[in-house]
Amino acid sequence: MKDTVRDPVGETCRLPARGPLERGFLNRFQGGFPLTQRPFRKVAAELETDEDTLIATVRAMLERGLLSRFGPLYNAERLGGCFTLAAMAVPEPDFVRTAKILDVIPEVAHNYRRDHRLNMWFVLATPDQGKLTGAIRRIRSLTGLMVYDFPKLREYHLGFRLQLDADGGIAVRRIERDKAVEPLELDDLDRRIVAATQAGYPLQAEPFTAVAAQIDCNAPTVIERLSRMLQAGAIRRIGAVPNHYRLGLRGNGMSVWDLDDEQVEVLGKRIGALDCVSHCYLRPRRLPLWPYNLFAMVHGRNRDEAKAAATRIEAIVAGHCRRQEVLFSEAILKKAGLRFVG
Repeated sequence: MKDTVRDPVGETCRLPARGPLERGFLNRFQGGFPLTQRPFRKVAAELETDEDTLIATVRAMLERGLLSRFGPLYNAERLGGCFTLAAMAVPEPDFVRTAKILDVIPEVAHNYRRDHRLNMWFVLATPDQGKLTGAIRRIRSLTGLMVYDFPKLREYHLGFRLQLDADGGIAVRRIERDKAVEPLELDDLDRRIVAATQAGYPLQAEPFTAVAAQIDCNAPTVIERLSRMLQAGAIRRIGAVPNHYRLGLRGNGMSVWDLDDEQVEVLGKRIGALDCVSHCYLRPRRLPLWPYNLFAMVHGRNRDEAKAAATRIEAIVAGHCRRQEVLFSEAILKKAGLRFVG
């Protein structure tokens, strides 16, 4: 692969160097980061380095944009919260102004520009349905634009990890999820822990001591509560959250499919089982503008690889699909993670 790439926001940039420690940390700790008093020391021993070097390495990866963040990845649904995918058709002269509006709205987690008439796609996360409805209304009022809401009706697959090799290659690996459980009831302490950690862990030798100091608690209790949330599925995983664009996975397309309603359940499960699909959902149509009911994210080092993945889906749905498109990400406008507490 060439050593320069086209960044999704438009400028050409040099691919960042990936040393063996960075590569080893990313490959092994996109989940499974330990819940112990000094977790960096335990991980450093596994990676044959020392605690201070590992902390400095993680900090540098965040500063260079190789990681979006580092810490727990919360599951809004399991915590009793609500989230949805939404989109707007933003006139080009208003695009920058609209992106700035969404950038400061805390309920907006991710926001992307995609190559479609609906050119701004974002995720909203809130503690309950009422606040979600209120956030959509507020965005409509501030932007003067229609917000098309696409809540998840069924989930067929969610989860992938990146695997880096020494030659600069990058691959997608599936994450298999446990079966759904009932939402976890949070008390006030749980909510304070979520609010203190949803942006990431403090980069110091005893991160849970630092979290405990913020919320007037103690480190063993913070560790116990985080462990309970992880076991209940309220935390999907704990570890590094890679910036897949910066690491070289730059062909990222939201493939959308207008499938027969009678067949979508069977087809959704088959599509969700593909190794090239990271997310696969059933969502509502919004006619006449939006006829699609199945969404499947596909990835590759470039658009050709992502299109090849979409071709694999096309073979599965043959005879049951009226139309389809692949909406490629053209710019990351916001990527803050799901922050719905605090």
